[in-house]
Amino acid sequence: MTQALAAFLNWLLGPETPRENSSQRVLELGLTPAQTVEAPVAAPIEQPTASGHLWARWIFLRALGLIYSSAFYSLLFQVKGLLGPKGILPAGEYLQAVSGAIHSQQFWFAPTLFWFGSSDRALMLVCWIGLIASILVALNIWPRAMLAVCFVCFLSFVSAAQDFSAYQSDGMLLEAGFISLFFAPPGFRPGLARANAASRLSLFLLRWEWFRIYFESGVAKLASGDRAWRQFTAMDDYYQNGPLPTWIGWYVAHFPHWFHASTAVLTLAVELVIVWMLFLPRRFRIVCFCIVTPFEIGIILTANYTFLNYIVLSLGFLLLDDRFIEWILPMRIREFLDRKGREDHKLAPSPATGALRGSGFARWRRLLAPARMTIAAISLSLVAYVTTAQLLWMFIPALPLPEAPVRWLEPSRIANRYGLFAVMTPARLEIEFEGSRDGKTWTTYPFRYKPQDLKKAPGIYAPYQPRFDWNLWFASLGSWREFRFVIWTEERLLKSEPSVLELFAANPFSGGEPPKRVRAVIYQYWFTDARTKREQGTWWRRELLGEYAPALECEPDGKVVMLDSTVVQTPQP
Repeated sequence: MTQALAAFLNWLLGPETPRENSSQRVLELGLTPAQTVEAPVAAPIEQPTASGHLWARWIFLRALGLIYSSAFYSLLFQVKGLLGPKGILPAGEYLQAVSGAIHSQQFWFAPTLFWFGSSDRALMLVCWIGLIASILVALNIWPRAMLAVCFVCFLSFVSAAQDFSAYQSDGMLLEAGFISLFFAPPGFRPGLARANAASRLSLFLLRWEWFRIYFESGVAKLASGDRAWRQFTAMDDYYQNGPLPTWIGWYVAHFPHWFHASTAVLTLAVELVIVWMLFLPRRFRIVCFCIVTPFEIGIILTANYTFLNYIVLSLGFLLLDDRFIEWILPMRIREFLDRKGREDHKLAPSPATGALRGSGFARWRRLLAPARMTIAAISLSLVAYVTTAQLLWMFIPALPLPEAPVRWLEPSRIANRYGLFAVMTPARLEIEFEGSRDGKTWTTYPFRYKPQDLKKAPGIYAPYQPRFDWNLWFASLGSWREFRFVIWTEERLLKSEPSVLELFAANPFSGGEPPKRVRAVIYQYWFTDARTKREQGTWWRRELLGEYAPALECEPDGKVVMLDSTVVQTPQP
C-alpha cells in the first residue's frame, strides 16, 4: 500500500511523458541523425506525434508575464496616491494597525515586503522590480525565478492595499502565479524545455482554476436568486452598468432583447455545462476551447474588467496539447520560437553525455530533489484541498471538512472561491468629487477613465486597471460608511495632496487658491439612444441624485471638519 501511494505521488508530481518519435529522442541526446544507426527521420516540429503540453505551457507563461506586467505597470502611476504615506489608504498606517492588533501573527495576516518600509520610494521600488521580472517572464528568461519575484511583489501590494485589492481578479492572478512556480521549467533560457515537461498536478491545478472560475460563477448566479438570471434579462443593461464600459459595449447594448436573452443563456450554458468538457477526451477539450475563447474575447471588447478575462483566456490555452497547436501554428513560427530552445538544449550538458557527472551543481540538485518534491507536494496538495473544499461547501455548507488549511492559505489568496456577477447591478451610479472656494460654486474633479464627459466615447483600457476609478464603482453600490476611502479622498483633495491629485485627469484648482470645501456627489447614468447620439453627439445622459457623502471643510486654523448634510440612499443590487 505504501509503495503504491509513493508510486502514485511520483507519477502525479512527475513530468508528463508523451509518446515520442525517434527524432525527439535524438534531440534529447543532443545528437544528429547522422550520428545514429537509424535512417534520418523528419524533425518533430514537422511531424508532431507527442500529445504533451510544451507549447501550451510556453504560450500560457508568456501571457502570464504580460498580465503581471500590466498589473505592475498600472500601479506605477497609482500606488503613491493609493497607498503612499500621503495617499488615500496609507500602507504604513494599515500595517501599524495590524501589528497592534495581532502582533504575533502580523506577517502571516499581511504577507508583504512593506513591513520593511512603505515610503513612496519603497512602493515604487517593489512595482519596478515586479515590472522588470514580469517582462523577463514574457521573454522566457529565467522564468521560474522571475515568477517567484512577480508573486512576492504582487502579493506585497495586495496584502497592503486594503479596499484597492478586494477584487477577484487579484486572487486569480495570485493563484495562477503561485501554481506556475511549479509549472514553469527550470533554467535561464529554457525555450520549450522539452527535457523538463510540467508536472501533472501543476497542469491539473491550473486547469482546475480555469474550471472553477467558470463553474463557481455559474453556481453563484443560480444560488443568489437574482431574477435577472432566472428570467434571462441579466444582459439587458449589463453593458451600461458595468464598472468601465467600452464604446463597443454601447453599440451592443442597443441590440434587441432576444440577443441579450441569448447571451444570458449562453453565459449560463458555458459556466455550468460546457466547461465540464475539461474532463473529457482531448477532442472535447479542443471544442471547449473553440467555444470559450470567442466568448472571452467578446467580454474583453465590450467591458473593461482589467486583466481578469485575460487570465481566463490564457488559462484556456492549457486545454490544448502540442499536437493541436503544432497543427495550427505555421512551421516557420514554430521553428523560430523553438530554435533557441533547441540550441540551448544541445549546448547544455546533460546526464546522458556525462558532462554533469561529478559537478557540484548536479550533486546539489540530486541532494535537494527530495526536498523540492516535498515542497511541491505539500504546496500543491494544500491548494487542491482548499479549492475543492470551497467548491463542495457551495453545495453542502455543513459538510464536515477540516477548515484549518483554508485559514492557512487565506492571507496569501492562492486558493480562492469565485463568483462573478452573481447579482446584476440594477443601475449605473457614478460618484464625483467637487471642490468649492466659497461653498456656493462647485467645480468638478475630472476623472481619467470613468464616464463623466457626456460626449466622450467610453474607452478600452483593459488589461490596465485604474483601481481608484474602479473602486468608486463598487462604492456607488453601497453607503459612504461602508467605503470610508471616499471620505479620505475628500480630505486629501482638501489638502491638495499631489499624489492623490495624480489619480485624476487634472487639478481644477491648479495655479490658484485651493478649495475650502470638498464633497462627493452621485449621479445616475444611462446610455443615450442612437438618435440622440447622432443628433447631439452624446454617449451618455445623467441625472444628479444628491450628495453621496458629507462634505469636508478646511477651517482657518487648518482643521478639517465634517459638515452636516443629507446624503442619498443608493439603490441596492
